[in-house]
Amino acid sequence: MSSRNDDYVTDLALRAGRGDKAALSEFIRHTQDDVWRLLAHLAGREHADDLTQETYLRVMSALPRFAARSSARTWLLSLARRAWVDSVRHDMARPRKSAAEYTDVAALQPSIDDPNTWSDVIDARRLLDALPAERREALILTQVLGYTYEEAAKICGVRVGTIRSRIARARRDLIEGAGKGDA
Repeated sequence: MSSRNDDYVTDLALRAGRGDKAALSEFIRHTQDDVWRLLAHLAGREHADDLTQETYLRVMSALPRFAARSSARTWLLSLARRAWVDSVRHDMARPRKSAAEYTDVAALQPSIDDPNTWSDVIDARRLLDALPAERREALILTQVLGYTYEEAAKICGVRVGTIRSRIARARRDLIEGAGKGDA
């Protein structure tokens, strides 16, 4: 993440917190893709829109209290993560659905040039979904969304060493899982 862009987004958040509606619109425009991508990886594409909306509802009530102790992006993604955690807790209180109901195979786009794309995409998604939530979250934040280990630690509310450990274990799990698929 660009420090210059983070400074701009943080300034937008501060202005939006003081009631500047144009700054709020610009803040949302500059951050919505990151929030959606994080939530799509954590909760699945089929839930990302709803969770993104929930995140921004929380943001609007919290912006007046935003004090820029961290970048606005880091603060925002920690709110998105909390929205996801709350949705998981809510879902855990309800009866479980079958695994088939959670799979959004129709949203996957195969490549015309490579007939194996379906298989590769499904295998990769299966491997990511099989990771424990904390490891998947750390991996997505750092390897997919490009946040530093320090930023990921702030978003997750843990120490940097914990993020490093989760990523190392996630990588090991992915390698082991891919090896089992080859057997």
